[in-house]
Amino acid sequence: MSIMFWDLMLLGIFLIGVTTFLIIERKKIKREGLLFLYHTSWGINWIEKYGKKHEKLLKFLSYISVFIGYVLMILMIYFFIKILIIYFFQADVVRAIKIPPITPLIPYLPQIFKLSWLPPFYFSYWILILAVVAISHELFHGIFAKIAKVKTKTTGFGFFPFFFPVFLAAFVNLDEKKMEKVENFKQRAVLSAGTFANILTALLGIILMWGIFVLSFSPAGVVYDDYAYGFTMPQNITSINGVNLTSPSYETVVNLTNPGNLNEIMVGGETFLGVKGISSSGEVALYYDSPAIRNNLSGAITEIGGEKTLNLGDLSRVISSYSVGENVNISTYDGTSISTKNIEIGSSPEGRPWIGITFLNQKPSGVVGAVSTFMTSYKESHVYYSPNSEFAKYIYDLFWWLVLISFSVALVNMLPVGIFDGGRFFYLTVLAVTKSKKIAEKSFKLMTALFLALLVLLMFFWAKSFF
Repeated sequence: MSIMFWDLMLLGIFLIGVTTFLIIERKKIKREGLLFLYHTSWGINWIEKYGKKHEKLLKFLSYISVFIGYVLMILMIYFFIKILIIYFFQADVVRAIKIPPITPLIPYLPQIFKLSWLPPFYFSYWILILAVVAISHELFHGIFAKIAKVKTKTTGFGFFPFFFPVFLAAFVNLDEKKMEKVENFKQRAVLSAGTFANILTALLGIILMWGIFVLSFSPAGVVYDDYAYGFTMPQNITSINGVNLTSPSYETVVNLTNPGNLNEIMVGGETFLGVKGISSSGEVALYYDSPAIRNNLSGAITEIGGEKTLNLGDLSRVISSYSVGENVNISTYDGTSISTKNIEIGSSPEGRPWIGITFLNQKPSGVVGAVSTFMTSYKESHVYYSPNSEFAKYIYDLFWWLVLISFSVALVNMLPVGIFDGGRFFYLTVLAVTKSKKIAEKSFKLMTALFLALLVLLMFFWAKSFF
């Protein structure tokens, strides 16, 4: 039976179990706003024990925690501005993303929105990751509160029964009156401790990803970026699909070609088969008349003529061993099945044997690019890796989601908005700098109102992009 079958079974059992728990323990559950909170003391002993045992280490880590808090706040503001630019000015990108900017993390999210660029997100992932991320986040709040001499009154879980499946959250209930009297820096340390825990969880997830990858994945094919293409000025195109042209514009070229189909675009005596786009210098990118595009080759290339192609070196060597005009079987894997096509080896513009695919070596830029490069540094570029079992892929994707969600929670939680730890953290920072509660409160309210207004605008532009 498939993973999805067992996952749906677990979802059913979970919903029955939570519903039963809420009925049995209804006298101990208190409603606070939209949440039902179940207060316990299960985590207090743990907080007291480790807070006292590692007090010196935790005091040192509090400086790292606060520093990371500021780094995450700056990153979150940077990402927020980037998102604003995308949603305000790039409607085509927003339509491709599909997901609203404010979306609860629910099981099967990629499957619901048909996001093929994301791995599946099972319910079992959701419940395990939610437990790890939420519990570690809240316990770190309690531990750092312990060294700040702030008492943890209760710990527990929160339920949001108006959402399917029932949403769970962990919490620690601190002595807020005592918290307000604590030194400013110590308050910031307590507030940033949760995100510090999330960053540690993300780093652990990366290590576990690497371990599973090394033990369970092996090279199985070559992944290319696109069909081969070249550049020319639009005015050099002499005919499109039999229509003779004289110095056409780029718009004319686009209007005369059939998107998604093979075309016959003549540039002097050379034939091209489609339009890719236009460069900043005004040159138009045209797909070469190559075997790959003519045969609609897609997926990772696993074999050529019975020889395995595990990396770019293998691919280049095998293709070079054939002559132009020679036929060969090429096998590809699209993520679900292997298909084989008999393809005639073509001639590149330089006269060498080729099938007409291209590889881009552009490294991702910016903060996101640096994080992405770091997370995948153990992978060779343009290589498809195959897991040795479905279970190995399941575990690898679990850790992938753990890293993504832990890092995302850490970022969002440091947004300088009242409902997040970052809001109070921002207030305390302004207070520490200005020594004025009035200025700090006004700054806090202004920042919260600004970000909430921008979130509303984000939702508006997301909806607008589909009309």
